Amino acid sequence: MTDRQQFDDIDLRILSELQKDGRIRINELAVRVGITAPPCLRRVRALRSRGVIRAIRATLDERLLGYEVTTFVLIQLESQTLSAIEAFEAAVAGVPHFLQCWRISGDADFMLRCVASDVEEMRQQLLQFAGLPNVRKIRSFPVLGTSKDAPLPIPGHLAGPKPAT
Repeated sequence: MTDRQQFDDIDLRILSELQKDGRIRINELAVRVGITAPPCLRRVRALRSRGVIRAIRATLDERLLGYEVTTFVLIQLESQTLSAIEAFEAAVAGVPHFLQCWRISGDADFMLRCVASDVEEMRQQLLQFAGLPNVRKIRSFPVLGTSKDAPLPIPGHLAGPKPAT
């Protein structure tokens, strides 16, 4: 669902609050969005069933867990047939260090975000990419630092409270 008109202001406030704290209790969430707990719970369940809320999970510090290197990898395939794309996607789906995989357009077919404990492990991952089905070209971009890691902007809730006029 892409039509923003399908979300009222309360839905958008619920989504905004859940992005700030996914473990918030329904009673507190209801207070923050200005409704009582039962309709708040119904709305959260409806947002989940519609697929708007895909998951609620903890955001972990990669470095504290031993992943010192994050790399973005661009992959260009030899062929863009449906079977070639599906074979590549199936191959990366089972590799836990490949955290995200996007199908993109332009000079590459896929972009992945990968983590590794060190540069040698990153090198091994790049070799692993070379062995995947139909891979023509691999470009890697090790991350030097992160300057922003924000939740998804919620329409109407982008800048926080509006100043009084």
